[in-house]
Formats: sequence, C-alpha cells, structure tokens
Amino acid sequence: MSYPHLFAPLQLGNVTLPNRILMGSMHTGLEDKAADFDKLAAYFAERARGGVGLIVTGGIAPSVQGWLKPFGGRLTMPWHKPRHRKVTQAVHAEGGRICMQILHAGRYGYHPLSVAPSRIKSPITPFTPRALSARGVERTINDFVRCAKLAQDAGYDGVEVMGSEGYLINQFIAARTNQRNDEWGGDATRRMRFPAEIVRRMRKAVGPDFIIIYRLSMLDLVENGQDWQEIVTLAKAIEAAGASIINTGIGWHEARVPTIVTSVPRAGFAWVTKKLKGEVSIPLITTNRINMPDVAEQIIASGEADMVSMARPLLADPEWAIKAKADRSDRINTCIACNQACLDHVFQNQRASCMVNPRACHETELKIVPAQTRKRIGVIGAGPAGMACATTLAERGHDVTLIDAANQIGGQFNYAKRIPGKEEFHETLRYFRHRLTDVGVRVQLGESADAESIRAQRFDDVVIATGITPRKVSFPGSNDPRVLNYLDILAHDKLAGHRVAIIGAGGIGFDVAEFLTEHAPSPTTDVTRWAREWGVDMTLEERGGLKPAHPEPPARQIWLLQRSEGRPGARLNKTTGWVHRATLKNKKVTMVGGVTYDRFDDEGLHITVDGKPQVLPVDNVVVCAGQEPNRNLADALTSQGQRVHVIGGADVAAELDAKRAIAQGTRLAAEL
Repeated sequence: MSYPHLFAPLQLGNVTLPNRILMGSMHTGLEDKAADFDKLAAYFAERARGGVGLIVTGGIAPSVQGWLKPFGGRLTMPWHKPRHRKVTQAVHAEGGRICMQILHAGRYGYHPLSVAPSRIKSPITPFTPRALSARGVERTINDFVRCAKLAQDAGYDGVEVMGSEGYLINQFIAARTNQRNDEWGGDATRRMRFPAEIVRRMRKAVGPDFIIIYRLSMLDLVENGQDWQEIVTLAKAIEAAGASIINTGIGWHEARVPTIVTSVPRAGFAWVTKKLKGEVSIPLITTNRINMPDVAEQIIASGEADMVSMARPLLADPEWAIKAKADRSDRINTCIACNQACLDHVFQNQRASCMVNPRACHETELKIVPAQTRKRIGVIGAGPAGMACATTLAERGHDVTLIDAANQIGGQFNYAKRIPGKEEFHETLRYFRHRLTDVGVRVQLGESADAESIRAQRFDDVVIATGITPRKVSFPGSNDPRVLNYLDILAHDKLAGHRVAIIGAGGIGFDVAEFLTEHAPSPTTDVTRWAREWGVDMTLEERGGLKPAHPEPPARQIWLLQRSEGRPGARLNKTTGWVHRATLKNKKVTMVGGVTYDRFDDEGLHITVDGKPQVLPVDNVVVCAGQEPNRNLADALTSQGQRVHVIGGADVAAELDAKRAIAQGTRLAAEL
C-alpha cells in the first residue's frame, strides 16, 4: 500500500475507525427539507461505500434561533428523528460511520431571529442579532445538549460541535464579538466557558462511547481574534470536558484571507494543527485544501495531524478512499477547489453539486445505467463537455469515438491550467486521460472534422462539443497586430508588453489579468510565499494570525476595462470573486467600468469614461469580450439529416462555463 499511515486504524474511545479519512462537514441544501432526506441518505451512502473512515453531515441547528436561514435543517424535536434515521441507516448499511454537525449560526444567521453573545451585526448578513441574556445562554447550552441526545437516538455515531468559522461558539470566544461582562464574557477565561460547558454537559448526556468532535478555531484570521495561548487553553479545556477528537477550524467567513479556494496551497494550514500537537492528548484533525492521497499521507506520516478532513474532494469522487487504498490515485477525480457547484450553489439557496462530478447530491436522479441499445456515437470536441459526455456514454456500453482537431484533450482547460492558482486543472485532465482509456473511448486527435468525414463514419448519433470562438471587437485600430485576444496570450504564447489594457472584465478578463501580473506561478506547496502575500502570521504571535500583507510587485501594469457600468468583477462567483478582486487590487490593477473604446494607435488606447476622454499609454490590448458558439459543423450535419446533439460552449457560449458543460454532457450521455 502506498499510503500506510493514511489507512492505519484510529481509535476513538471504544470506536475503531478503519482509516484516517474524515469526510468533513459541508452543507448541501438537502438537509433543510424532510422530503430530501432520501436523497441525502443516498449521497452519504455512496461516500460510505467508497471507504471513507468517518462522515460528518452539514450543519444542523439546535434551535430555531440557530438556523442558518429560515426553515433550515434542525434537530430539536423527537419527530425530527425519523428523517435522520434514513441517513444513519443508509450509511451503516454500507459499513460506514457518521456524525451529525451541530451548528448554531449566531450572528451569521440569515434571519431576524438570530442571537449572539453581544448585539453586534455581522458584515455578511443584513440582520442585527439579539444579545443573549444569561438565561438565554443557559438555554442555548441545553439546546446543544438536547440536539446531541436526539442525534444519538437517531442512530448517529457521534456529533461535531461547530466551534469555528465565526459561528456562535466562535463569537463567544473572541473579544471582537463578545463584549459581555458576566460569567460568559469579560476575559478569555469567561469567554471560553461557553464551549467547555457545552461539551461537558453533552458528554454527561450521551455517555462515554458517543463520539464528540469539537471544531476548534485554531486560526481566526480576523482582527481582535484569539491569540495562540488562548487557543491552547481552550483546546485543553475541551479535552478535559470530554471531547473525543479536535478538528481544525480555519478563518471566519468575514476574513480577508482566502482559506479554501484553488489558489490556497495544498494543505496550506496543516502547520497550524501541527503547532497544537503535544498540547493535548486526544487526536487532532487537520483540514483545508487536502485533495490527493500523497498530501494526506505526508501529513499523517510527519505527525502534523492524526486525521485529515476533506469535504469537497469527496463530492468530486465518492470512491476517493477506495482508489487510494488500491494504489489507483491516478484515477481519482480530483477536487479543484473551484466552489462553482458546491458552495456557490449553497449561498444561492440551490442544491450543492460538483463541477467535475455533477452526480454529487443528485445520486437518485442522475443514474448511469447500462444502455438498452448499443449505439455508435461520435463526439466532436474533447473539451470538458465532450470528455464528460464521451466517458459517460462509453461507461453505459456505447461504442464512442471522440474527435478533436487539437493534439491534446482538454479544450479550454488547457488554457485555464496556466492561470496562477488554477493549476489544479492539470488533475482534471489527468483524470479524463485515464478515464477515456478505462472505459474504451476511441480517441482521434489532430483530426479536423467536417460534415463529409463525420457522415462517412455512419454514427447513430453525433454530439457536437466544438466549443467557442472568441468574440471580436471593432473600433479604429482594432486590427492592429498589437491588439490580441486571450487565446493569443494563453494558447499561442504571444508576449504582451509591460503596459496592457484588457477589454472585458468577466471571468476570462480576470484570469488573463492574473496571468499577466504574475512573475512566475507559485508552486502549489509554497505556503510561506502565499502566507506572505496575504498577511498570514505563521508564527501565530499576532492575534487572529494576521499581519500586514506583502504582495509581490506585478510583472506588468494592467488596466482591466468593461463596457457596462458598475464595479468590474461584480458578477464573478460569490465564494471566489472577492478573492480575484482582492488579488488584482494587490497587484495594482486599475479596474474601470462604463468604458467606451474610441481607438487604438501609437499613443495607446483612447477611451471615454463618464464623458471624459483619456488615453491609456499601453503597449498591447487584450480582448476578453466574450465568445460565440462554434456550431458550424452542427448546422451542416443537421441540414444533412444527421441526428445531432449540441452541448457545452457550442450550445451556449456565455463566459466559459465548465460547470454547465460537464453537467450537460453527463446528463445527455445518461439519456442516450
């Protein structure tokens, strides 16, 4: 076995876990309605079948006041237990173990009933919480205990007490949100009494064998957060109160430092967990951006932690553990930390899924079953949509040929992988290369397909996934050779000058801006360089683990322009957009909306903003103004009577939506 430490058993009291892999908590949206618990059960059962050592559910509120949102998931009454038993029974039937996370949102609750230690509004919600009275604090502790006992009755193997990420317990611990001066606040000792009492009373209620995971905020990443000695003292108090194991929590949701996006180095916070090792005797779990077995093995083998937590990687591939144990890591469908279908969906009140695995959280609806009639199917275009469609079709038993004019698979992913912080796209391409071989897709690269050659192969169905062509812009001087498009930069390595104007501030424009400002890509393991860039204090001498950021100087002077009014990047994805905007701000990129493009000449790019003309003294202009569907082949085949299906960018070219492309290709293949 290549990962002996990762697959060594772990003893938690009287419970023996088969390995050191925790499926960490992540809300899916299926927890909120009783009618969705059959789907939730199927989702967790598939991960238990995939060999994960222990599962933790998404956050379940212990009271109405603790809701994340109105009518969110909660376990407060005996009649709530049957829906949860569907989950526990499904997991146990597959030989797995599962804990329920108890999460009280506190001032992060997106509803008018929210409560907190003090009446201080969160910067990420519109509601000001009510300050808990002393009796209210006692009642809230009892809510946690009652919730744990109901979870035990519902068949869970344990609970995780959510004490990090800026939720209620974290709000009690930090002086920035706890301005009380009673037995629950006023100094660090009194502030940490709240979580210790929860765990102590909970252990008494559930007995010695029930697993209690405590999610401890080890790095707040906010001003006036905890200092390291307070964290150590709290960890010891939690151990003494009866916790079975401590999980690492990193950052508050309002923090200015990214913690889970692709640009965060792999295992970028394992050093925090390692610092707590030796301070307590119970096991420690580390978390955040651990997505491949070699990374997880190194953490356990080096003694940085006793267990690794992964949530999104197990959305991406429910068989992650089985594949790793069988030395088939190259077959893992790796999480690329894009957040597009998981967290972005949750924050939009949609069901979570996964960009690279659209079956995630849709296991009961998107079923991949053998085809009743085997067909010969041609898929034209080996980008994300075409690869997803071809592999799913072949998995179902169809005879599939994948054709692309390029000499490599991947389409737009081959450009995305060059963007700083998006190197994980290499993993997706590695997965699909193996997948195409494993399911028997016939791959023909370097072949330009036309209607005549496709018709000659006598396919029963043809899937057109030919992608997009960059949209051109027209203004005086736009035909100048110094005016490039984003493919000139990312695909053909045409060098841009030291002063560049980018036309178009969508996702592609931001990607190109990051590419052009970076001197050299940061290795995915260079934690020190990343921490310096964002101002993370790796010595933990500063409260909250924050210090001034020191971004590296940009390689070029960039202007990022958009025709529409408003802030450039406002339409980027919720969980990652702010990171991209902050990155470009750190790189001194000038971002301007409401721009009219007048002309380009030897002086530079002439523009008008708010009725005022100005000249940007740039060497090059890079056009990232969208794209058009490339569906010429589809139209030609349709006119000849061929049965044609159009997917991906060839269907809808808005931005470069790999999430929609992969889902569309997979769903079409499941139906043909």
